[in-house]
Amino acid sequence: MVVQDLEQRERDVAAIVLPSWGRVVPVDGMVPFAMLDDAGVAVTPVQTFLRDFAACGNRPGSVRSYAFALLRWWRFLRAVEVGWSQATAVENRDFVLWLRQAVKPVAGRRTASLKLAGTVNAVTRKQYLDDEYKPRTVRHNNAVLRTFYDFWIEQGCGPLINPVPLARRGGGRRPNAHHNPLQPFRPEGRLRYNPRVPRRRPRAMPDAAWNDLFTALGSPRDRALLVLAISTAARASELLGLRACDLDWGGQLIRVRRKGTDAEQWLPASPEAFVWLRLYLAGLARLAPGEALWWTLRRRRQEDARLRRITLTYDALRAVLRRANALLGANWSMHDLRHTCALRMTRDANLSLRDIQVLLGHAHLTTTQIYLEDDDATVIARVRQHHADREERAVQPPPGPPVAVYDAADMAVLFGAGGGR
Repeated sequence: MVVQDLEQRERDVAAIVLPSWGRVVPVDGMVPFAMLDDAGVAVTPVQTFLRDFAACGNRPGSVRSYAFALLRWWRFLRAVEVGWSQATAVENRDFVLWLRQAVKPVAGRRTASLKLAGTVNAVTRKQYLDDEYKPRTVRHNNAVLRTFYDFWIEQGCGPLINPVPLARRGGGRRPNAHHNPLQPFRPEGRLRYNPRVPRRRPRAMPDAAWNDLFTALGSPRDRALLVLAISTAARASELLGLRACDLDWGGQLIRVRRKGTDAEQWLPASPEAFVWLRLYLAGLARLAPGEALWWTLRRRRQEDARLRRITLTYDALRAVLRRANALLGANWSMHDLRHTCALRMTRDANLSLRDIQVLLGHAHLTTTQIYLEDDDATVIARVRQHHADREERAVQPPPGPPVAVYDAADMAVLFGAGGGR
């Protein structure tokens, strides 16, 4: 009977088309985002979960990410005509299969980015994002759904069994029974339908490319922000959260709030960064200690009809990089600067791996160890030098027979002062 039930629930996954149902919107209140249906009413199961999720201390960005993942799941359930509380592992399996072959919905106004999707940039050798769902997105969706259903099962609602199952452990063997002591322990509770994620190598920006990017920036604000990024390895969100009181001019330090933990940490910055900070702040009115550090260069008209600057957002920072990349024909990102700083520090004998771990804000040293590997550009340069050396040796004439060279003093001893004449 179980086999027959499974056969009856087989779907043509490739033919599933998700409806454009519902949306995620920012709202005022303790829960910064809400998932609304077509009538503009908040979806109660999702909103109750998001309220609990926000109460656990998660950041607004995480709440937004979870809301969009649940919106995608809700649309899938509507397409297959299954209620959220009746979902099983079959729906989770088909959802993962659908994500692996689906194309992301894109805005109709895309032009240049649509032509570049999936291609490789000739300057950076980085691939432009395509319109497919990546393995990390699939894993994130599974993690969100597992947490969502765990919450409702704990409340006594929803399905009796979580529809996002854990991986099978064949034979009933004990977890990590044959663990290699030289390898880290594999975390238990891996989700069954999680795809494998290829290991990502750190990427560094060559010095010449950094100089070109720095030159392409149009204002002291942009240059100050990017020099801070490449000298402190701080994330973009951490830099955008800086306030005027987070600058220590005497010690040349900045105080950031770490992503995830929200812990405060002082980071040393380069003297060049503080020079550009001074040039940027010279064009602004005096900031109060608690005011944001980064502001737009142009004033915008507000509700009271006055022109005012507004704080710099992540989307505005991306626009800054997008304009510079358009001049260079590149696709550098803020995270490339973090990788570049980390790889530069690993090549400095005065810095230990523990120092770099603290600066990057990694919880585990194993995360920092990925920067001990050389980036592709360094390996390619060494291999090119190897080929050049081989070609140079190939064109050189073969060495002739050895020529005996005698010391003049020895010849004088043997043959007298006349040198043997």
